Parts: sequence; structure tokens; C-alpha cells
Amino acid sequence: MELTHTRLLVDCFKECFIFYRDVMGLEPIWGTEEGRYADFNAGNTTLALFDRKSMAEAINESYSVDDHFNDRTVIVFQVNDVDKSFLELKGTVNFISEPVSRQYGIRSLNFRDPAGNLIELYHEIPME
Repeated sequence: MELTHTRLLVDCFKECFIFYRDVMGLEPIWGTEEGRYADFNAGNTTLALFDRKSMAEAINESYSVDDHFNDRTVIVFQVNDVDKSFLELKGTVNFISEPVSRQYGIRSLNFRDPAGNLIELYHEIPME
């Protein structure tokens, strides 16, 4: 398992994209300020931005811009095989989602740590 991303979930995607690109000086390596998802080169890891509502929808949770309990961060780990990790962790964590293939080229699953922090495991798959 390798920590690859810290994903910030934001309600003001364009403003945050511009902030991390122009103020913090991070190089965008995927996505644009007009999108809903972006990756920035942050040295040995990736800082990702994702529209908070889109993340809630991806894990089938309710969303409200005024809900301060919606997630703000996701810790993202790359694994060799999400389905194998699912079977290994079954019974030890409460999954939010079973493994699912996403249209943007990953297979992923989500669960929470004991403090409630959102965690994602993924591996890359061919884009359809």
C-alpha cells in the first residue's frame, strides 16, 4: 500500500485550483480550473482537489453546502488489487462502497478510519 494523494474536498473548486496553482506555485498535472477534479505535483506525493458534492455523490452520501459534517479530506492509497484488498479487509472495516470501476480509469473502494476520516483504496484500470 502506498500513500499517493491527499485529496481536498472543496465547494469552491475554481478558486482553490487558482490558489494552489498561482499562490502556492504547485504545477497542475491533471485537470483544469473549469473542472471538478485536479491533481497537483506536490513533490513526493499528489495534492488533489475534488468538488465536495461530487465526492459525496460518488460514495452515495447526502450533501449540503451548509453541512459541516460532510467530508473535507480523503486519504488515498494505491494498492495492487482493490478487490483483493476488499477481501482482506472485510470484517475489519465498515465499507462505504464495494469495489467499483470508475469512468476516469480507476477501480476504487471507500471506508472510514476509527476517527471517521474518509479513506480510498484504488488501482488503475484501462479507460473505457
